[in-house]
Amino acid sequence: MAITGKLSVVAIVVLIATFSNSVFADPDLLQDVCVADLNNAVKMNGFACLASFTPSNFFFPGLALPAATNNLLGSTVTPANVMQIPGLNTLGVSLARIDFAPGGLNPPHTHPRATEIIFVLYGQLDVAFITTANVLVPLTIKQGEIFTFPKGLVHFQKNNGKVPAAAIAAFDSQNPGVQVIASSLFAATPPVADNVLAQAFQISYQEVDEIKAKLAPKKGY
Repeated sequence: MAITGKLSVVAIVVLIATFSNSVFADPDLLQDVCVADLNNAVKMNGFACLASFTPSNFFFPGLALPAATNNLLGSTVTPANVMQIPGLNTLGVSLARIDFAPGGLNPPHTHPRATEIIFVLYGQLDVAFITTANVLVPLTIKQGEIFTFPKGLVHFQKNNGKVPAAAIAAFDSQNPGVQVIASSLFAATPPVADNVLAQAFQISYQEVDEIKAKLAPKKGY
């Protein structure tokens, strides 16, 4: 019985260790660097490696300055993932900058491949994520404070202040992906059937058409 108990403990430890090694957002790298060849026609879980690289492959200046926020949502996301920094390929990290006008919203969305953690550069944000049990987890955070959004859960940020705000978001994936809930459903190509949307949201066909007319496909980050 003692031997069986010890074997069970060993089996559990091995299982936990195996599972722990399998839940990283991105696979571990197998070489020092693998700068993404973004033009390579070969598709894989990541990108093929360039034969040679330069320091510029690991550099991106795009988060230094605020982005314009004169759009319908009053917010702009500037990504810094493998598409902007090919040297991130296989490294499992990326960033984004989110700029908010007063009243601006980064609308409800998910990142299917990454957990997100944000740091407020300036201003104040109302942030929240929603669990799979439909529990809202909200908080107001200000300059210098941090909040985390678990992988795959719907979340959003809103600037309810009277001055601009900005945050830096970090992800444990070179390419976290993003699905904006509203545009994913109402601006899909080919479109989601009106009767599906009307029944799901308990709205009329006219309201479905009005929402579709207002939304355009959004670029991911």
